[in-house]
Amino acid sequence: MSALPTLLYIHGFNSSPASHKARELMAACAQRGLAAQLQIPALHHDPRQAMTLLEAHICAAEGRVTLVGSSLGGYYATHLAERYGLKALLINPAVRVQRYFQRYLGPQQNFYSGERWELTAAHVEALAALEVPPPRDPERFVVWLQTGDETLDYRDAADYYRACTLEIEEGGDHSYQGFAARIPELLAFAGLLRP
Repeated sequence: MSALPTLLYIHGFNSSPASHKARELMAACAQRGLAAQLQIPALHHDPRQAMTLLEAHICAAEGRVTLVGSSLGGYYATHLAERYGLKALLINPAVRVQRYFQRYLGPQQNFYSGERWELTAAHVEALAALEVPPPRDPERFVVWLQTGDETLDYRDAADYYRACTLEIEEGGDHSYQGFAARIPELLAFAGLLRP
């Protein structure tokens, strides 16, 4: 019997496994007896270290891996999905991040851990190096966008992922309102729940 799929949740910029969506996903998986299938690593702010950790999780997984990425996590998930041929569900994902992140250069603080750090040009260059062309196999990607995203322009992602399964909701915000209600869809996409 093959191992159950692994769901790898990738949080966003200055976020953590303590984020609202991550906690909702943990609770939903625990309620369904799927806690062991969910991995939510705490990512380092340096993209190179974050990517090393995520690749280690992918390589160590026993079953098939499905990626779920939020915001910057969606950018990381896209790179990894293309590199390893994985499925990915992206929530208000960042695209062409070097353009966005230039304006955030300087002191930062993680919203959950309180860690203080400095976003440098080297970090932005490392992020830019992870950019990939729009997905070669768009059937592996599902993208959830909300037009009320106050951090990222949803139209950038809508254009980049236009060949993928793209679901655009009016309103909402960057945190993606109504996420908890959509978790069963996410688990079905990962092969952990019957649709």
